[in-house]
Amino acid sequence: MATLKLNKNAPAKKTAAKTPDGERRAPLRGKGVSRPRQTLEQAQAERQQKQEAFEQRRRQEEAPPPRRSNAAPQNPGRNTAPPYDRGNAPAPARRSAPAPRPSFQREEAPYQPSPPPRRDQRRATGPRMEQQQRPPREQAVSPNVAEGDRLSKVMSERQMASRREADEWIGAGWVRVDGRIAELGQRVGPDVKIEVDPRAFKEQAKQVTILLHKPIGYVSGQAEDGYEPASVLIKSDKQWKDDASGIKFNIGHARGLAPAGRLDIDSTGLLVLTQDGRIAKILIGEDSDVEKEYLVRVEFDGEGAPMERFPEEGLAALCHGLELDGVQLKEAKVSWANEDQLRFVLREGRKRQIRRMCELVGLKVVGLKRVRIGRIPLGKLPPGEWRFLSPWEKF
Repeated sequence: MATLKLNKNAPAKKTAAKTPDGERRAPLRGKGVSRPRQTLEQAQAERQQKQEAFEQRRRQEEAPPPRRSNAAPQNPGRNTAPPYDRGNAPAPARRSAPAPRPSFQREEAPYQPSPPPRRDQRRATGPRMEQQQRPPREQAVSPNVAEGDRLSKVMSERQMASRREADEWIGAGWVRVDGRIAELGQRVGPDVKIEVDPRAFKEQAKQVTILLHKPIGYVSGQAEDGYEPASVLIKSDKQWKDDASGIKFNIGHARGLAPAGRLDIDSTGLLVLTQDGRIAKILIGEDSDVEKEYLVRVEFDGEGAPMERFPEEGLAALCHGLELDGVQLKEAKVSWANEDQLRFVLREGRKRQIRRMCELVGLKVVGLKRVRIGRIPLGKLPPGEWRFLSPWEKF
């Protein structure tokens, strides 16, 4: 029987590392056998081989495919038919001429325009094309339109309202013609009965008229040549402290004010600004006959007071006999207020009328002030201040 002897002095064999649970642990990476490092010549040779393999593979991919031959492949093991002999073939049968085709004559139908496209099938230019092809639509004619003058003109002639106010009242439904509600643009005869709702007169009563003592340097209407309009002076702090109208100013009173008449930039005096079209018609309408009084300071060539040296014939010409722009002026009242000041009373208001009249008779105007319009005087109203026209005051 063999016995096994243990050599206690022999070195112990290395065993794989184990985990605490008794399992073998995998060897750590990088601890195995490493590849020996190449020399420079070996690396260059390997790179050259790879480059040649790549070039060969690319040439194979870029090479054109082989052309197919039209010759029949020779297959000795396959029975092939003898070649076709054209001389032994029967002659082909002659084809008969084709039968003539029946002619069909198309009947021409009368032209009918294509129906318009449906709304959901129109293109972007459809509505415009439809608008061009659509026949003109007949204008609706109101049954109330008849021969005669416009209703607003008739109301203005009857002193019921200005044309602008009449149109506003008609649009609001406050005007009746022969018992029927009027329409804008309606024409009426001269004998119609016109009735106005009392509400229209209440609205008209809320409109105000302002009397301003315009100073020099302001224009009457719209701003021009860098000069401000006189309406910029209508502020609460410019209201005359002795205003007896009893009307309290609010911002609405400054809206829609229109000058009823004009004063030049270098003239001063009474200027009327109003929201009421009736007052504007009375003062500057075509048939206006309201007097306007002016004080005009003049100069005459030579020494001494103009009143002593100005001839009576020139004063008579100022009263009646002058023309402006080829139009005969209405008769005026001109008299001396003092030795160098004339008093003009006119019933018309042409552009720079008084200055041009004085130039025609040799007088030079150095100052002009309007002191009265109708029965409303300027009074003690200071320059640059204004007051309301009282309800009891009439021009």
